[in-house]
This record gives sequence, structure tokens and C-alpha cells, in this order.
Amino acid sequence: MAFDIEMIKNLYAAMPARIEAARKELGRPLTLAEKILYSHLHTDQGLQNFERGKHYVDFAPDRVAMQDATAQMALLQFMQAGRPKVAVPSTVHCDHLIQAKTGAKEDLANALNTNKEVYDFLASVSNKYGIGFWKAGAGIIHQVVLENYAFPGGMMIGTDSHTPNAGGLGMIAIGVGGADACDVMAGLPWELKWPKLIGIKLTGKLSGWTSAKDIILWVAGKLTVKGGTGAIVEYFGEGADNLSATGKGTICNMGAEIGATCSLFAYDGKMAGYLSSTDRSDIAAMADAVKEHLRPDEDVYANPAKYYDEVLELDLTTLEPYVNGPFTPDRATPVSKMKEEIEKNDWPAKLEVALIGSCTNSSYEDISRSASIVKDAVAKGLKANSEFTITPGSELVRFTIERDGFIADFASVGGVVLANACGPCIGQWARHIDDPNRKNTIITSFNRNFAKRNDGLASTHAFVASPELVTAMAIAGSIAFNPLTDTLTNEKGEAVKLAEPSGFELPPSGFAVEDAGFQAPAADGSTVQVAVSEESQRLQLLAPFAAWEGTDLKSLKLLIKAKGKCTTDHISMAGPWLKFRGHLDNISNNMLIGAINYFNEKTDTVKNALTGEYGAVPATQRAYKAAGIGSIVIGDENYGEGSSREHAAMEPRHLGVRAILVKSFARIHETNLKKQGMLAITFDNKEDYDKVQEDDNIDILGLTSFAPGKPLSVVLNHADGSSDTITVNHTYNEQQIEWFKAGGALNIIRKNFVG
Repeated sequence: MAFDIEMIKNLYAAMPARIEAARKELGRPLTLAEKILYSHLHTDQGLQNFERGKHYVDFAPDRVAMQDATAQMALLQFMQAGRPKVAVPSTVHCDHLIQAKTGAKEDLANALNTNKEVYDFLASVSNKYGIGFWKAGAGIIHQVVLENYAFPGGMMIGTDSHTPNAGGLGMIAIGVGGADACDVMAGLPWELKWPKLIGIKLTGKLSGWTSAKDIILWVAGKLTVKGGTGAIVEYFGEGADNLSATGKGTICNMGAEIGATCSLFAYDGKMAGYLSSTDRSDIAAMADAVKEHLRPDEDVYANPAKYYDEVLELDLTTLEPYVNGPFTPDRATPVSKMKEEIEKNDWPAKLEVALIGSCTNSSYEDISRSASIVKDAVAKGLKANSEFTITPGSELVRFTIERDGFIADFASVGGVVLANACGPCIGQWARHIDDPNRKNTIITSFNRNFAKRNDGLASTHAFVASPELVTAMAIAGSIAFNPLTDTLTNEKGEAVKLAEPSGFELPPSGFAVEDAGFQAPAADGSTVQVAVSEESQRLQLLAPFAAWEGTDLKSLKLLIKAKGKCTTDHISMAGPWLKFRGHLDNISNNMLIGAINYFNEKTDTVKNALTGEYGAVPATQRAYKAAGIGSIVIGDENYGEGSSREHAAMEPRHLGVRAILVKSFARIHETNLKKQGMLAITFDNKEDYDKVQEDDNIDILGLTSFAPGKPLSVVLNHADGSSDTITVNHTYNEQQIEWFKAGGALNIIRKNFVG
């Protein structure tokens, strides 16, 4: 039987009436996203025809999921809320802090030792507040959620940007910051701007070397890294129903790379089969009984342009494998064009490391198809010509693929199985390379490939492709290899061609596991003690941020004018910094060290207005804080793209930055800034970005009459005595303005619960 079965039963019982009421209110058929959204309105939220991209709406999610790197800050905040127990089912998953170095067994043992303080903290907090705890080695959050918690028609928030993975089982699952998770765990409504809807109609069926991964790589190329911002992407059509549940999960997972709020597939027989195979046939039976409510209404299929803000259509029979990158996940190249692109762009064709697995592509289906390529290669006298690593997504998958011989297959060509953890996907990788400054190429089946993302090296050209294509290129040792057309020379000097991959959607002998890694919380956690040492370098109890002083912000120093792409990886790097995710002051020493300074084209080098000297961004900001001087950060388009990490919002808040002014924000980051009491504003005229000078003193006016929809003014006081007054916009509603005034949403929660 599944977890939280009564909660699911109650939701399904109420769903038909809620959907019918929404259909009546709107006077038209509904998409699947609309059905789920209207089924999860908070009890205090009135029913109306919400305007997409405009109305802020309060929801009541069914559950919360947190990974260990973000759970630390989320739970440190929750501890201040005054609740004895979480209000909704919640889980913590220890997957981010395990560094990939030599192999699964040694790396896990090292992580358990190195991170003992953090794991003990998370386990004790979970035990105290009624949170399910998944131990280190249990698997990556999104794979474990898909196997245990995701269900059709549900709504979940998770403190990781790839939470939408659960859309593979028909769930609206949205990545958020820890403050949002704190709200929901405290029993408060969760606020989201009613999303726009993008429909993607899939026809035909995949075959040969193409896979579900190629669908989302194609979509990323069409929509770009910001094309899905503020929207739910809903896949439909016969082609969607032909995809496996885990294939659907891959597509939804990587929807984060187009900025989508989440992605979604309708309930079908593939989902029912996956639920049954993971010991949740009871949920499949319940879903079958309300199936009409877990799919779009018929007219949506017939006339999609009437119901979606944008519609794309893809015939899967025409799709070929894609390779996306380097440096951005939306640079999409069909494999047939790779040789041409490599020559044109002077990319290193030699492949040094091929990596498969991660939360995006570590299903039994993915692994079995990759293993079939390896077996075929060995039979034809071939071996891997690059380093080759395999990251299982969960202990359930790892145990099953070992039983079925796939791990032995990978070992036969030198493949190294890493721990069931994020590892190289998030920079937790002790990369072995002779010269870190040498241009080199890696290819992964992961989701993200920003500069320095995987190994911390700006010289690494990281590409993203399907596990099948990554495996084939590992055998070839080159990203110029096209397995659909090219041959390889075996040990006998013969030209041989790799056979098309084959595999199993689900294990023929079923899944198996000895210890999945789950630890249930105490029935009564009131006596459980949670201790944080004052001397700890890993954990630090939080102090409330100061409330707004009630005046306009004047004479702010320019901390940095960031040029170009500035993701949350640039604002708060992962990798070696992950160990400080529970210690706000220590991790603030990585604030904006990856951002490029517009004025000198360098990273982590900005002008200190107090001394006139150049120095590190965090040190410069600490000097401003010590002097009692506020500052401002200026940014480019889609600022805060990427991970959901709220540290990228909390660090500048902690160090005294007062405002972030950019051309445009990524959704999660903008929300995180608001939650922490930060002023997040955008240029009304994007060309005004060019008016900001290095030595400016900057005023923000209009805050004493701060109101929804009312622009603010920014005065750029230049060093030569001249000034520019520009208009800036914001998306704050009345509640969010109260967060700003109170110094952060948590201050209001604390007041409501603690008094």
C-alpha cells in the first residue's frame, strides 16, 4: 500500500465536484492543469475565472519534499514557526552532499562521516516534526518521490527546481524555496501567480535511437531557457500516451530548463503500470475510478489552440536524437549536425568523460537500454574510449539493475557505478583531469550544463543527451560520433555498427530492494531534542531579518552590475559550498562570486566604493554592512535562472544588499527574494541597464507609498554630479508588500504562531 493513502482517497473523493464547479464558473472545458489547480484551491480562496499571468492565487498542496542541501535552511526556518508538527505529509531526502570520487561504496562511507552533523540534524528535526526521512544512499529526491509519493492529480511543492519530475505521474509538482515549504508545512496557504498554459501535442511513436530525453531537448531548443517562464507545460496526444511513465518524468524534470513552473502528462495506462510495479496498485485503482478528471476534457484535445496560450506540435516518428550545449541547455543540435557544429565552433570533439544517470535519466528503462548498447559493443569487440560513470537514481533501481546483471555489463567496459546521489550533476564531483585550464568535453544525461556546473571548470564543454547517445559516444570516445550512420573499428580492425538500443520499460521480474533507506518519524516528537552547536561550521540557527525602516532607500552603493547569464549557480555556487547550506554566514562567502562584473569582465572582482580598490564581492559587501551602508545588485535577463536554492536570495539579504534590479527574473528566484523581504524590481525600459555606472550612488523612491501595480523610481546619481531618474516595475501584491515591510515572510509566520 502507498504512503498517505487516506489523503489521496479524500482528494479523489472531492475532485469531481471541485472540477465541475470550476467548469461551470469558467463556462468551458478544462485542461488537465486547470483541473488540478482548481482542485487544490485553499479553503480561504474564492472560486473565480483567474486571469493567467496576473492573479495571485492561494493553494493547498498535498505534500512537501526537500533535499538535504535545501532542507537545512527550510527546516531552520520551520523551527521558528512555532508548530509542533508539519501540517501536510513532508519528506527529507539526503542526496546532494555525497561527493562522487572513486565509487559508490567508498563515496557513501566518506559522506556519512563528513556530513554526520548535518545528517543527524536533519534526522532529528524530521523525527521531531513528523517528517519522513530518507537516509543518504536511498536515492535522489525526484526518483524516490516518483517511486513512492507522486500520484495522478496531486499537487506537491519541493525545495528543488527539478521537483516537476513528478509530472511524469500526472502531478502538478513545483520547485520552490525553503520559505514556501515552511509556509505549507506550517499549514498556511501557498501563493502562486495563476500560470499560463503551453500545450505540446505529441503524435506518432519513438523508435530506434530516439528517446523521451530527445523530446525535451527539442522543446528546449524551441522555447529557450526562459520560454516557459510563468507557464505550465502540458503534453497531450497519442504520442504522450505512448511514452513510459519514467520517460514522461524525464521530460517534466528537464522542463525546469525552459523556466516552466512545471510540466504535466495526463493519466494513462503507462502510469497505472508504473504505479502497480512500485507497489501502488491501490492508487492505480483509485485513479482509474476518476480517470476522466485526470485527463483534459475532450474539446481540449480537439481544439488545443482555444485552451492553451501557445501550442507546439511534434511528430515523434520524425524526431532524431539531440545533443544540447555547451554552456546552456537550450542550444539544441540534432546528432546529424554535430560534426558540422563542432568544426564551426571549435568544440573539442574528443570525449573525456561520459556520465549517465541522475534524477533526470536513471530509470530501469534508461539503464536497460544503455546496458544493451554496452553488451552489443562488447560482442562486437569494442570497449569504452572515455571515462564512463553510471549514477542510479535510487536504491530500488540500483538493487534491481544489479540483480539483472546491468552493473556487470557496465563494468565490462570500465564503467564506474557512483552512489545513488546527485554527484556530478550538481558539481559534487572530484574530477580527475591533468590540466584544469585545458579545453575539454564531457557529455551527460543530466539536465543542466552551465559553465562550471559539473566540475567547477570553466574550460569544460558540457553537453546533454539521452543515456543511449551518451553511452554510444562513450564507446566511440567522441561527441562527433553519430550511431545512426557511423561505424567504429573494433579490436580486429573491422568496421562495425552499433545496434539500436533495446530495453525494458519495467523490470520483467519486478523491482526488488533490501533496504530502501526510509526512516519513519516518531509518533510523538515532543520529547525529541534538536541541538545545534554554537561552534558548528555547518549549521547556524537563524536570527530574524530586520523590518523595513519605513523610508525610501537612499545612497545605495552599486555592489555589482552583473553581465549576461547570472544563474543561481553564479549567485550561490554548489559543489564545495554545499557543506555550508545550513550555515547562512559561512555560505554567504560565495555570494555572487560567479557573476561577471560588467565593468571589468571579471568574476569576483568589484570596486569598493569606500576604498576605491577592487576586491571579492562578499568581502566588499561585508565592508558595506560593517559601515551601515546599503547596496544594490544590477542584473541582466532571466536573473536567477536555474536551481531553486533560496541561499541565492538569503545571502544578499544577510549581508545587507537592499535591492535587486534586473531586466527580468526567473520565477523561483523572484519569489525567494520576496519571501526574504528583499526588494526585487525590474527596469521599465531595459535599455536603462546601460545607464548604471560603476561609481553611482543609487536612490529608490516611492516605497512610502509602495502598492501593487504602482512603479517605483530609481535615481542614478553619477560621480560627475549628473543623474538619471528611471522607472522600475515590480510584481508585488498586497501580501508580498507586507513581507517586505515585516522584513520577510517568516517574521509574519512567527508572529502569527508564536505571538
